[in-house]
Amino acid sequence: MQNQIDSLLIQACKKGNQVAQMQVYDNYCKAMFTIAYRYLNDEESAKDAMQEGFLKAFTNIESYKPNATFGAWLKRIVINQCLDVLKKQKLKFSDAEVEDLELIEDNNWNFETSITKTDILKAIDQLQAKHKIVVQLYLIEGYDHIEISEILNIPIKTSRTHLSRGKATLRDLLKPKYNEARY
Repeated sequence: MQNQIDSLLIQACKKGNQVAQMQVYDNYCKAMFTIAYRYLNDEESAKDAMQEGFLKAFTNIESYKPNATFGAWLKRIVINQCLDVLKKQKLKFSDAEVEDLELIEDNNWNFETSITKTDILKAIDQLQAKHKIVVQLYLIEGYDHIEISEILNIPIKTSRTHLSRGKATLRDLLKPKYNEARY
């Protein structure tokens, strides 16, 4: 039923119906703000990025194809808008620092059951910016390394390295929480 309502709203948006656009905005603004805030850690910047994302979505709504949900399509636009903001802030994803590294594949993202999702999200916020973004794109948004490399315009090896370093730092940040829970 919800997909059918969304489909009707999107069709109305494609015809330029501003009431439908406001309804879509109301339906998705909280989720998109949460995503933007997760990347930018600043309420005003997150609001701006979210609103820019909606503007881009409504401007380019003709390119939306229902092979993915509208929410997923919009989410990608908002994430890209956040990444543009971060790039303007001079966040550099250099592959020079990873050229000679041997990469170990480690797909184990299991944490102790005493560590909550909130603990993990707080720890992610403490990561270096480039590691944080790759960890968020991979772990939270579900992108693979090929997609991350395309989104950030970096080599796949750089994505893997930033993920690996971010994961190692996360484990270090969460060790005190785990040890605290054991007493």
